[in-house]
This record gives sequence, C-alpha cells and structure tokens, in this order.
Amino acid sequence: MSNVHQNHKSQDKKYDLIERTVKFSENVIDLASKLPQNTITIPIISQLVRSVTSIGANYSEADEANSKKDFINKIAIANKETKESKYWLRIIAHTMPQFKDEIRILWKEAQELNLILSAIIRNSKNKK
Repeated sequence: MSNVHQNHKSQDKKYDLIERTVKFSENVIDLASKLPQNTITIPIISQLVRSVTSIGANYSEADEANSKKDFINKIAIANKETKESKYWLRIIAHTMPQFKDEIRILWKEAQELNLILSAIIRNSKNKK
C-alpha cells in the first residue's frame, strides 16, 4: 500500500486528502471561470489555477514516492503551492473585490491544506 494511504488509512473515510485537493482545485477553477478577463487579470488567474492544481498533483505523486525523502519532497512542493495559492487568491481579492467573500472561503481552505501538509511533513520527518 502506498505511503499516503497508509498514513491516512486509520482515519475517518470522510478524510480523503486527494479528494479534498481535487475539490479545492475544482472550486478555484469554478471561481476563475467567473472572473472578468483583461490584460491584468489573465496572468493572475493563470498563476492561481497552476498553483492550486499543483497541490493535488504533487500530493498524488507523493503517493507513489520511491523513498521517504522523495515522499517528503513531494509533500513539501504541494505545501509550497498552498502558500502560492493563498498569495494569488489575495491578489485576486484586491484586483476584483466583488469576489472577496468567495475568495475568503477558498483562502481558508488553502490555509487548512497548508496546515495539514505541514503536519504530514513534520510527522514524516519524525518517523524513523
């Protein structure tokens, strides 16, 4: 069984981090599709979509890691992407304040993912 699934096997079935990261990506993509596009917003939206979809992609790659070091590295990349996603969400909220309420919810989810991934990294480093 893969590392990620072993780490979460004993937890409640409602807690599936791969599914959660996919849902987060879908929610951000849904928001991005509603945002007005112009020369300022297009690159910002693009950066957000790339960073948010990278969270789940890297987390999924960690599931197939060849070593503990590789696993931690992939989780660390996913974690960095959560931080980048929070940054782009903040920039979009500034650029398009009419979407602040939706963005606030997404930012909170990015923050929760950041905390979860940080804990996985910490716990993985502490295990021998």
